[in-house]
Amino acid sequence: MTLIPVNQYGDKILRKKAQPVQKIDTELLTFVKDMFETMHNASGVGLAANQVGSNKSVFVVDISVIKEYPEEKPRVFINPKIIERSEETISYEEGCLSIPDVRADVVRPKKIKIAYKDLDFNDQVIEADEFLARVIQHEYDHLQGVFFTDRINEREQKKLKRDLIKIKNRKIEVDYPVTEREKE
Repeated sequence: MTLIPVNQYGDKILRKKAQPVQKIDTELLTFVKDMFETMHNASGVGLAANQVGSNKSVFVVDISVIKEYPEEKPRVFINPKIIERSEETISYEEGCLSIPDVRADVVRPKKIKIAYKDLDFNDQVIEADEFLARVIQHEYDHLQGVFFTDRINEREQKKLKRDLIKIKNRKIEVDYPVTEREKE
């Protein structure tokens, strides 16, 4: 398995909508394993394919690393689509491997239902709530080209602007591999 450099805020691929996966092959299976290794190495709980340079509609989630959720199994979501969102919302602080050292409270639906394909390319539907729902929504947003910082109010966004510029210019040090800054 291989650690994949994580794209950082400002990289164009992070703003592009992901493309559907057409089939499961050994290349995709290897990529998913590498995504999990990269995510775990960076102490993340979710990672979308575009965060590691692919425009495939895939993300991985593993919240079992959080002591409150040891029973949750790692999950792979291929071609996901959120099909229901609760009206009830909850605010919770989020961070992101592509926006290191930046955290902000984000309001999201408390519960969701998501349809996706698994690694056998079988259709699956799950309901998720609380923290799992939040992580899924965060990663799903990545596949739509959306950052968690896009979901906070303008005043809070302005407070983060200086940090986002530092990240774009690779002036923040992290202990996981990141991509080189894109040429403008």
